[in-house]
Formats: sequence, structure tokens, C-alpha cells
Amino acid sequence: MRYEISAAALAILTAIAVPALVKPVTPAHAFDQTKYPDLKGQWLRVGSPRWDDAHAPLTPEYQAIYRANLKDMAEGGQGIDPTYTCMSPGMPRIMNVYDPMEIVVTPGTTHILIQHIHDGRRIYTDGRDWPKDLDPTFAGYSIGKWIDTTGSGRYDVLEVETRDLKGPRVYDSTGLPFHEDNQTVINERIYLDKADRNLLHDDITVRDHALTRPFSANKKYNRAPEAQPVWLESQCPDGNHHVLIGKENYYVSEDGFLMPVKKNQTPPDLRYFKGK
Repeated sequence: MRYEISAAALAILTAIAVPALVKPVTPAHAFDQTKYPDLKGQWLRVGSPRWDDAHAPLTPEYQAIYRANLKDMAEGGQGIDPTYTCMSPGMPRIMNVYDPMEIVVTPGTTHILIQHIHDGRRIYTDGRDWPKDLDPTFAGYSIGKWIDTTGSGRYDVLEVETRDLKGPRVYDSTGLPFHEDNQTVINERIYLDKADRNLLHDDITVRDHALTRPFSANKKYNRAPEAQPVWLESQCPDGNHHVLIGKENYYVSEDGFLMPVKKNQTPPDLRYFKGK
């Protein structure tokens, strides 16, 4: 016996059956960029990258370390600043912004992009907790929170805490030191200037065992006027003539020979080279 079904009846049956077979898709929440400050463009450091070393609240032990570092620099050495070998400067020195900076805001992460010696950062704003058993890094692990301080319905400040740092690190090229235990905790407040939307502030407070109390600085950055800024590649090893052999720094001269950087510096151990 043949059974026939009309097109209308088939359509009704399909409409009933399909929802039972196909799992409905939950629509994703759209990222509302208008709720965040306009941080687009290229940001350039304002003023000197140095911290106020004259007023740094170092413990007596680390005051002595800093003075020895300055003495070594005065004699032609590099002190305890590790970046001459192209090692990452780490936090908070990254925010001295030696190369132009770009800030990219996404729903769960704010990215700070800087070419200079691996200075990129990820600031997680998705509500996560601090991870356990994390391997320390020079940039550390940063968790942030966007806040609305004015009640306008729009975020105007990014609060950040950074932990899980490794060393060696210093604040700037003077060699101002951190404690060797690397238990540094860094807090930041990043926000646009209320009177000038092309001026960005980063209020940084450092807590470290080399300090007798928290140490703060306000870093500032201007937005470049170009609508389409040029981003140049930075390669630290290019043209870097410093050579670290053991614990001693030497310099490769323009004629290709190894030379001392300090008066009466001992030459490197050449035990594995045969003499002429």
C-alpha cells in the first residue's frame, strides 16, 4: 500500500523534528569597544627612562650593591645591568618604553606590544586567579581589572598587579637593583590624562625586599600624531659588540679583536686555544 504526504505536512514534520536533533547555538556576547578608553595608535615615552635613584628607599645591603655597581660603571664596566647582552629588561623596566608601544584591548586580555628586547606583555582581565606552580618570567604574570571611576558606564582605569618575576633585573640603565629573591610585586594604574587624551599615565608602585618601603614612579607616554605610524623592527644583537665570558664583559673592537672595557682588566682564559 502506498502512502502519500503533502508538501505542507512534510514542512510541519520537519519543523517539529529538526529542533529536537539540532542543539541550539548560544549567541556570543559582542565585545563593546566603546566601553573602553581609546588607546589606539603609537605611544612614545615622555622624558627620561630613569627612576628617581636618589630617593630610592634601598636597604643598607642594597645601597652598597648599588654603589659598587656605579663604581664599576665609572671604571668602564656594565655594573649589574644585564641588558647589554640583550637579556630582557623585565618588569617594571619594560614600561620605560625604549621603543614605541602599542596597546591592544581584547575581551579577556590587554596586550602591550613593544619591540625592544622581548618587551611584550599580556595583562589578563578575564577574572582569573593566580596560577599555581608557574615558572617565573622577566615580564612576570599580570592580572588586571578595568574600572569605571566616574560612574559614566565607561572604563577609564586599568589596575594591574604583576608577580612571578625572575632576574636578574634592574629599574633602568643606572643598575638600580631589585632583591635577588625576585619576590617583587608591582602594581599599576594605567589611564588617559583627563585634560589631554593623547597623554597616557602609568602609576607604578614596587614592593621588593631590597626596599624599606614601596617605591613609586609615574611614567608618561604621548600618542604619536601619525594616523598610520611606522613600526620598526628592533634586533638587539645587531651591532652589539659586548661579549660576556664567564663573569667578565669584553668588547669586540671595530677591527674584530677582543679588547678590555676596564683598565688592567684580566684577559679571558684561553686554555682551550693553542698558542702560535
